[in-house]
Amino acid sequence: MTKTMQWVAAAVLSLSASAWAAGPLKVGVSAVTAPSLEAAAQEARRQGLDVQVVEFSDWTAPNAALNAGDLDANFFQHLPFLGNAIEKAGYQLRPVGVGLLTNIGVFSRKYTSLSAIPEGATVSVYDDVTNQGRHLLFLQKLGLIELKDPSNRFSTIHDIAHNPKKLKLIEIPGPQLARALADVDMAVGAPLYFVAAGQLDVASSGLAYSGAEDVQYAIHFVARKNANGSDAVDPRLQQLIDIYQNSDVVRQKIFETQGRDARLYSLPWLNEAKQGQGGAATAQPAGAQRANQ
Repeated sequence: MTKTMQWVAAAVLSLSASAWAAGPLKVGVSAVTAPSLEAAAQEARRQGLDVQVVEFSDWTAPNAALNAGDLDANFFQHLPFLGNAIEKAGYQLRPVGVGLLTNIGVFSRKYTSLSAIPEGATVSVYDDVTNQGRHLLFLQKLGLIELKDPSNRFSTIHDIAHNPKKLKLIEIPGPQLARALADVDMAVGAPLYFVAAGQLDVASSGLAYSGAEDVQYAIHFVARKNANGSDAVDPRLQQLIDIYQNSDVVRQKIFETQGRDARLYSLPWLNEAKQGQGGAATAQPAGAQRANQ
């Protein structure tokens, strides 16, 4: 490398560092992720890192704002959602850190076990493609259906190849989960909606729960791609991610906002060592305990 090239490279790195260091770190969140991220932000401020948490009321604006440079990062989406947004809008975004994984479960007011679900039972799933795919993969894991492509995370109800119990799949908007449960035999979805509706008993009485193996559906920290194509992460953002993953205060906030029930969520980064030793997470039956908090 010539001296001129070395000077240019050093200048680029210097400019990047200066850009990262300018002003507060702005992170977009949703109502679901705001409490735990704000807890991390408060800890960051005590460490001298200025973090501004910007809450959005929809799931489109956080990616648009980040791509436009109005945010430094966002924290509200899982990887299939991000991939779908990039494909549709051409965003230059990338995941840079893993956060909370909200587990999904199967719930029923009529039956107390999966084996009791009768032939022809009505089962609700979300109507958006990224979450519906997750629900179908979970039903497949539980042995209730088989998909044409067993690994397709964007499968829809039209991609079911085998349905031995002749289950009748009904599509609903995710936020209607708590209200819709009374109208179906079984519902698949995030227990967080029952927690928000004050139905903690329902949230904690699922017939089965997903677990840490669903890491692609964990909420991820997302940033813009670097113009030079490098994998470097804004050191301010990396500091915030480290705080989020290691702070006891953040873990307590997650526990409180997830119905105070460890079966309703996972902290995927804590399972990496276990998986590296050959441990494998599986769909969790009701009552199972996991050391993830």
